[in-house]
Amino acid sequence: MKLARLLFYTTSASTFLGGHAARLLTVPTTPFTKTGGDYDLSKLSCVVVDSRYADSVDNNGQTLIPPTLLQFAETFRGDLNSALGLNVTLAQGTKRKQDTIFITLKNETGFQDAAGRFTSEAYALTVDDQGVVISGASPLGSWWATRSIIQAGISGDSSIAKGSGVDAPGWGTRGVMLDAGRKYHPPEFLIEMCSYLSFFKQNTFHVHLSDNLYNNVDRYSTERSMELYAAFRLWSDDSAVAGLNRRANESYTREQFDNVQTQCAQRGVTIIPEIEAPGHALVIVQWKPELGLDDLSMLNISHPETIPTMKTIWRTFLPWFHSKTVHIGADEYDSSLVSDYTRFVNEMNTFIQQESSGRQKMRIWGTFTPKNGANISKSVTYQHWDVSADEPYYDYIENGYNVLNSDDYMYLVSGWSGSFPQELALSKIFQDPYGAPFSPAMFDSSKAGDNPARDNPRILGHAAALWNDYGPNSTTVLQTYYSWRNALPALADKQWGGDITEAEYASVFDQLQAAVPAQNLDRRIPSTSDTILHYTFNESSDTVTDISGNGYDGKLNGCTISDSALHLSNGCYLETPLGSKGRDYTLSFKIKPTSGIPGTLFSGPDSTLVNGNGTISNVTLISGGNPYSLNYTLPLNVWTDISLIGGGNTTLLRVSGSYFKFRTMEFLAKIGVNGESFVWAPIAIEAPLARIGEGFTGLIKDIVLKGSA
Repeated sequence: MKLARLLFYTTSASTFLGGHAARLLTVPTTPFTKTGGDYDLSKLSCVVVDSRYADSVDNNGQTLIPPTLLQFAETFRGDLNSALGLNVTLAQGTKRKQDTIFITLKNETGFQDAAGRFTSEAYALTVDDQGVVISGASPLGSWWATRSIIQAGISGDSSIAKGSGVDAPGWGTRGVMLDAGRKYHPPEFLIEMCSYLSFFKQNTFHVHLSDNLYNNVDRYSTERSMELYAAFRLWSDDSAVAGLNRRANESYTREQFDNVQTQCAQRGVTIIPEIEAPGHALVIVQWKPELGLDDLSMLNISHPETIPTMKTIWRTFLPWFHSKTVHIGADEYDSSLVSDYTRFVNEMNTFIQQESSGRQKMRIWGTFTPKNGANISKSVTYQHWDVSADEPYYDYIENGYNVLNSDDYMYLVSGWSGSFPQELALSKIFQDPYGAPFSPAMFDSSKAGDNPARDNPRILGHAAALWNDYGPNSTTVLQTYYSWRNALPALADKQWGGDITEAEYASVFDQLQAAVPAQNLDRRIPSTSDTILHYTFNESSDTVTDISGNGYDGKLNGCTISDSALHLSNGCYLETPLGSKGRDYTLSFKIKPTSGIPGTLFSGPDSTLVNGNGTISNVTLISGGNPYSLNYTLPLNVWTDISLIGGGNTTLLRVSGSYFKFRTMEFLAKIGVNGESFVWAPIAIEAPLARIGEGFTGLIKDIVLKGSA
């Protein structure tokens, strides 16, 4: 039986990689038969939505707030402008017209997933002399077609080949999982990431909302455990959960979380929320200590108030969630308490279905299997993550459970790990251990015979997990993005069922990545040359001229200029039209502090560079509220040349002057490991550019920002 399954897996993968010519080179690839010639997208005048279906929604998808066909078209119209520079109108009608994109709905025999079932995410695409016709299985299917059109237009110089094709995803769940419980990620980041996922037809953003550090709680006394870092990221004023969340400034209000879900749904991406219990639950035990086991990161399920408390939490927050699936965690619990665990999962499953009137179903991590004695309801779906904990085919699929693949083959740990990488690897996507590209059917990377066939209907899909085991200071928010950036689109191709090769991917990635709409996760700044900004302070006026040629002039707020220097005191500052510069950059300036009182040198939305922080005088970069200090203090009353350099995943400070002829220092993250030791890891921090000064006392001059390290 194992041999037969393996043969099917490898044979189907090989067959699936054939026929490269009959497709558009998009990510994921788009099945498409070319008839000859191209259509020039610059001739388009209008996006026309079939008025018969303008208000239609996809009720088969994962979200409870599906956009209408017209709403998807409105977003598409904006993306045509931002990605391709096409300024088209939006109209409704029942027929296509010359030089338009006509968007309608229809059924098609090819609208099937890998298991041969109808999928509402499928679409048909036709390009001819009149323009483009999108025929979606649903509004969501039509939306995915728009991604193919934009990508083809980008790589084809605003032209797209004439022809037609039918495209359908192999699996219904495609995306990533982010540990926001151990590392807070602001709402804006989640929204931008949804835009990134959506552009490559990923539809799932699983957000882990509560956890404690990977710090072996059993090493600590009860008193110390009650002080360890643990967080719950949803903020409610409901008295029923008062005290559960003690980090209001690192949390999502209902309004914020609702906006995240809405903005993501507008691009076809569903937020899957997770509240973790009964393991990884130190934050709940810190709130209600009587509910903990000896290992205080685990809830004592036999305590009469434990399950009622979890029901209270879910009763409070379940109305916040707009997904058809919610996640209760249920990961890594005491192996001697399998029966308690089973009771907890089943009772919570019944409760969630009742509370949501059957609209929402429950998912758990693969922890205990039927052979371990767990008798979990078949209505619960499993999310597999480690073959040392379970064998998905034998333990779940053969026992009638649906399974989402999050195997640790693609597992990332931010900042540092003794076992796992920090960035997604292209080699794992294109060259899996069995000689074929990765597939959501590959649960076990060491035993091919233990994997199900590609067309097994119980495979839900794949979500690549990124964990922040070592806490909030081990990484920055945008390092999360860079962990996925270069390889995630390639993984999206395989999650969908595309067949792009590694060489083809390399040929189109840079161009497509630079055009992803509705986000600037790279923190790019347009510039006519490598010099992005240059302030010389040669003129004394309220406006500071940028002589780089880019026109990024600054505005003085209470400061003065003399002798080609900006004089900073009494909280004055220079405001620029910029925010942050991402990798790679060099921000250089000359500085002369005249006071030892800590003050801000540069600040922006992602970071702040300060001359001292709190009681210390060290030069410090702050990102996400976490300080990264150097063993260096700016000398008083002398000029020093400074360069802040961001290159790849490192951030450096280079200084020269009367005290140091030349010295280079690196900002590093100090990461605690298992309560036993520390490691130092690189930290990548964006250049802060929004304001110069504000709290600093001294002089600064000759500020130059370059787009290279």
